[in-house]
Amino acid sequence: MSVNQEPWQWPEPVWRGHINRVRAGRRLVAEVPEERWPGGAEAAVLISFDSDHETPFLRDGNVTPAAMGMGEYGARVAVPRILALLERHAVPASFFIPAVCALQRPDEVPGYVERGHEVGVHGWIHERNSLLPREAERDLLARAADVLEMQAGVRPVGIRTPSWDFSPHTLDIIRELGFHYDSSLMADDEPYELLAEGEQTGIIEIPVEWIRDDAPFLMMDRFGGLRPTYTPRELLQVWKDEFDGALAEGGVFNLTLHPHIIGHRSRLFVLDELLSYISQHRVWYATHAQLASHVAPLI
Repeated sequence: MSVNQEPWQWPEPVWRGHINRVRAGRRLVAEVPEERWPGGAEAAVLISFDSDHETPFLRDGNVTPAAMGMGEYGARVAVPRILALLERHAVPASFFIPAVCALQRPDEVPGYVERGHEVGVHGWIHERNSLLPREAERDLLARAADVLEMQAGVRPVGIRTPSWDFSPHTLDIIRELGFHYDSSLMADDEPYELLAEGEQTGIIEIPVEWIRDDAPFLMMDRFGGLRPTYTPRELLQVWKDEFDGALAEGGVFNLTLHPHIIGHRSRLFVLDELLSYISQHRVWYATHAQLASHVAPLI
């Protein structure tokens, strides 16, 4: 194949190769809805946070005090509010944190663990992993896992790649480093096994979706065209509808939030209201690691 070929010129083996490099295997849910979740719950609910803080700005070389302050808000103000809200609702969560954030504030990761939450890998400095050579990508993820293990006292079993992106090497690296699950891809609503060129990997995918993420709706860039597209209360209705759909199908509702985005007063109200709404139903609140362990026997 010529490197100058356009995608429409690719022969069939080329485009099939791209499609089949990483695919969704078996859906990992019990066939009988009543047997899917512990305690006869009607749905599984996963609340997760990507504690990025300053790293998306650092990654892009935007080191102005204004940018650093926006990131600092997440750790300084939002995280304590979030932890208090989760405790009030008795909800466990999964916090995916770049190693640079953990090193900047060595008490943050232990604080999550002490409150019964999970800590997962989220890169080194929120790097754009799909642009990295294999060696650099592996080195950063390995060092990130080492940092979190040192601070949490237990090796992370899960990863969420920065920006939810996969390079051609990411799945191989995840397998090499011994992760049990990933939560970065979008091939299903329910957990599934990742396939590498059609072969089983044993890696569980807990899929995400931009609909169930605060960033696309609420982010702001004063120098670009990025502006909030929904009010918090409008977004609350979207997430209620997503949960209702998961409940009707007996599936998983997996929500991704960012402290520096959701943690503002008018926005954290949305999470408070959502958890109150969800808790009116018979659900299983779980961390990502707990869900991965629950569905692992189905592989």
